[in-house]
Amino acid sequence: MAPIATAKDGVFSYHILQDRERKNLAILEMIRKKGPISRADISRALGFNIVTVTNYTDYYIDKRIILEVGLDVSSGGRRPELLELNAKSAYVVGVDLGPTAITALVADLRVKTIAKSVAPRPVGRMEDLVPEIIKVIEDAIKKSRVEPSAVKNIGVGISGIVDYPSGTIRDTDPLRGRTRVSFLKFSRAVEQKFGIPVYIGNDASCAAFGEKTLNPGADIDNFLYLYSDVGCGMIVQGDVYIGSSGCAGETQLAFSEPQTDEKSFVKEYTHLRPWGVDLGVVLDAKKAIAAGAKTEIQVLAKGDVDQITKETVIDAGLKGDKLAIELLKKAGENLGVKIAYMVNLFNPSAVVIGGGMERAGDLLLEPVKDVIKKFAFEEPAGIVKVMPSMLGDEAVVLGSAALAAREIFIRA
Repeated sequence: MAPIATAKDGVFSYHILQDRERKNLAILEMIRKKGPISRADISRALGFNIVTVTNYTDYYIDKRIILEVGLDVSSGGRRPELLELNAKSAYVVGVDLGPTAITALVADLRVKTIAKSVAPRPVGRMEDLVPEIIKVIEDAIKKSRVEPSAVKNIGVGISGIVDYPSGTIRDTDPLRGRTRVSFLKFSRAVEQKFGIPVYIGNDASCAAFGEKTLNPGADIDNFLYLYSDVGCGMIVQGDVYIGSSGCAGETQLAFSEPQTDEKSFVKEYTHLRPWGVDLGVVLDAKKAIAAGAKTEIQVLAKGDVDQITKETVIDAGLKGDKLAIELLKKAGENLGVKIAYMVNLFNPSAVVIGGGMERAGDLLLEPVKDVIKKFAFEEPAGIVKVMPSMLGDEAVVLGSAALAAREIFIRA
């Protein structure tokens, strides 16, 4: 069964119903991935008859979306012409509205970055950030030296819960007030400035699509992208899965402030609690240091526990610090329990771990793998591969750019 999502203006098109749109995407994606490629090879790979492929590709050539770049070796008769994506025929902007920064980049249709701009995320409600987002986009376009008229779409990945029926995105960070904003109002405010379509999606879903598009190891039909443990992007049957109302992929339970009589109940579900983007290692490091532990973490933080970050703990672990290694092992085991549930539920081919903690490498990933083997059923555990994100900190911004390029293909 294909993934189902309600179509709405202002958000990415995850589920495509129109026959022409599906064929546009299939043919242009094939040319992007495999080009230079002949029409006959496209026909065989996709199962479309050669007349259909020829009609579509001739139309793309007229629009300069693809180019004829040469002749293939012939097995007899006329040598077939080869087709290649004209990656510079249009450009897209990808935006990551992250917890602490706003990142924008300009990319071509192969999602190759031309220029990037980053600015701190101001404190405030989500709807108040539109002027700041516009500034970062303008700076990225200026740096790219791309003619603004050649930029055709803007994609935005946002940390929060996207809800299609209500038309809203809800910021779940209590430090920012858990604000709610209309995604249509949000996207149109940016759209009015640049005069081009703007599409919005959840950050983890964008990151998952970015990995599928740009990470050869993740170009598979069924995999999960874990943004640490605060969100999950799902690729199901080759496409992004967002659920019935756009909210799929939230891996944490909605713990707020439990009442006294609820605290013991909550402790029963400790492995499903939200550990945060650092998987709890920063807090655990501070507790250990307060208890008298001597550790490289403290040295890297220059003696100031308030300067400890997940990067500090990871760097200490990579240097062989005993406490840091123990903290990363514990974090991997906790994350592994959560992933084991998901492996049993979704039976994915792979789990890609991003969000920054994957930089710890095997110090984190090996405990994750061990726990999956221990707690997931033998059959799904036997096929799943656990791998670090290839895109790292750029997964969301590249994924939003990839989805913006995808919208061009769909509507070609």
